[in-house]
Amino acid sequence: MFVIQSFRAAQQARSTQGNLSVSLLRQPQWAFWTRTVWTSEESMRGYMMSGVHRGVMPKLLEWCDEAALVHWTQDSQQPPEWTEAREKMQAIGRTSKVNHPSEDQRAFRIPELRVPITGETKLK
Repeated sequence: MFVIQSFRAAQQARSTQGNLSVSLLRQPQWAFWTRTVWTSEESMRGYMMSGVHRGVMPKLLEWCDEAALVHWTQDSQQPPEWTEAREKMQAIGRTSKVNHPSEDQRAFRIPELRVPITGETKLK
């Protein structure tokens, strides 16, 4: 169910005003990443607080044993490389609350990405 709802939330992001890019990444061991780029923080927050995204985020508490996010501002409107996003996640990101956290979630250890990157879906 989580995978389907993640894809629906990504489609919502794609159609939200101010969105420049949406990509999904599937990694081993049921790890899923979403990367979005926005014209403004206001646009991003509007997306976060509405539609599918708002409805599905509370379910993350039970569906996931690991969840995290990172937000930063950059000059480029191009999405960062997945490896850069992972590095930022580990350096300045934060965990999301889950009801059954794994040991990695508790220690805030973000797994290395499998390189070369495969399993990416670009929506915009």
